Amino acid sequence: MVEDKWWKRAAKTHSAIPELAEQLRKGEIGRRDFLRTATLLGLSATAAYALAGKMTGAHFVPRAMAQAGKRGGNLRVSMFVKEITDPAIFDWSEKGNVARQFVDPIVRISPDNIATPHLAESWQASEDLKTWTFKLRQDIKWSNGDDFGADDIIFNFTRWIDPDTGSSNENRFSALKEPPEKIDDHTVRFNLERPELAMPESMGDYPALIVHRRFSDEGGDLSKNPVGTGAFELVEFNVGERAVLRRRADQHWSGEVYLDQITYIDLGGDASAEINAFVSGQVDLSHLTSVEQVLAIRQIPGLVLHETATAQTGVVRMRLTEEPWGNAKLRQAVLAAIDNQRLLEIAYQGLGLPGEDHHVAPVHPAYADLPDKKQDYDLARRLLAEAGHANGIEFDVQCVDSPEWEQNTTIAIAEMLRPAGITANVNVLPGKTYWDRWDKWPFSLTSWTHRALATQVLNLGYRKGGVWNETAYANPEFDRLLDQAGGTVDVNERRKVMAKLEKLMQDDAIMIQPFWRSVFTTSTEKVRNYNVQPALEQHLNQVWLDA
Repeated sequence: MVEDKWWKRAAKTHSAIPELAEQLRKGEIGRRDFLRTATLLGLSATAAYALAGKMTGAHFVPRAMAQAGKRGGNLRVSMFVKEITDPAIFDWSEKGNVARQFVDPIVRISPDNIATPHLAESWQASEDLKTWTFKLRQDIKWSNGDDFGADDIIFNFTRWIDPDTGSSNENRFSALKEPPEKIDDHTVRFNLERPELAMPESMGDYPALIVHRRFSDEGGDLSKNPVGTGAFELVEFNVGERAVLRRRADQHWSGEVYLDQITYIDLGGDASAEINAFVSGQVDLSHLTSVEQVLAIRQIPGLVLHETATAQTGVVRMRLTEEPWGNAKLRQAVLAAIDNQRLLEIAYQGLGLPGEDHHVAPVHPAYADLPDKKQDYDLARRLLAEAGHANGIEFDVQCVDSPEWEQNTTIAIAEMLRPAGITANVNVLPGKTYWDRWDKWPFSLTSWTHRALATQVLNLGYRKGGVWNETAYANPEFDRLLDQAGGTVDVNERRKVMAKLEKLMQDDAIMIQPFWRSVFTTSTEKVRNYNVQPALEQHLNQVWLDA
């Protein structure tokens, strides 16, 4: 047993952390599982890495995020510029990236996928994980001169959990039925109806950016009234064109900020336009490099390709409330005809991992490895007959025209279904047409971004009644198991529950989840201290240009 300051700090933070450390020492859990869980329970990243080193005899340090850099310059970023009216209803990471430069989350998720304090100074969970106390930083001012404090947090959570707001945060924080309690001007307490380990992690997602407590009274439009606590201020914004942010004149609470300006430039959906912009010196960094351009980027001198394994995926879902998809046998027939490994190779150049039709990724802590699923046309035809379609079935499937991998995946699925007697007519739609009905199409492909914990994405996408529940899935046993998983600290015990959740989703056959995507971004060699984050969040206050 380790008896030093790190061990004492761990025991004081939460009684479960010493047991987690012992599991790490015995090899019962991995370093990633220990670090993720210990920091969620309130242990600082520094202490968690130090304790992991004590337990394993290895020296671990967090990825460096702040180095001595050069001040000045305009970082030009290629990215879609979408509307940023209200973070509570954001549905694209690009919206979060612009807003994140001038409004902040309570918790930030690092490139190492670790929850770290941001607007919060620290947090502590009760033994039963039903009470969470967050200490807020006391040195933060809004860009309009107001002091940041507990009232801002209470205002945001009050809106988030109100069904009338229509925020995905209602499901993100589904264990919270009342706004947080104000202990003092810089302390808030959350009283949950059930245990929930992911509480801090969920505060780092892009719809959980904190707006000023008078946001609604002053128009409710962040692009028109960009009051924030971030290192930059929004000075120009045009949807589909560009967004310009300049470093705040005052010394920022987060420390030294190097860039004078960030300019987001919308180059449209043509991937070749981005390569041309790099070659001609018009941009320094991309939000996302399409998989079709990876080989070309690798061959261009002066460019750096950044890659990371993620839980990003495309979900080809069947909406259970729309005919004929209420028929479980039909859905099972569709899944039996699919080869996810082959889809990965055809549509994504093999740059990732095959999916397993349950939306829990191998990068997720507590992921359970189920038996491999095999393509079986005999089974597919038998299930199709049992579903009442012995002579086959024909239906439409919708997908968006960009990025290219989405339509390639959809077309490949349609080809795989054909030998089973299933005819899927692919409709490739422009973005506006598709996204106007993204959660209503009976059979369609939707891209989902990375979340650090499986329980987060399952709460968002599959809990009954959720704003983002595009399958209209409503299984009480699933919700019960999800509650159990969310309140289980022990990683190995949570993995047992996760195995049941994964199997239940496979059996209910609500979607084809073809593959997990490795994601790529590109920068020039002069961009320094940039680390790609699995959800493609851009934290640019410590980035600099070495020009």
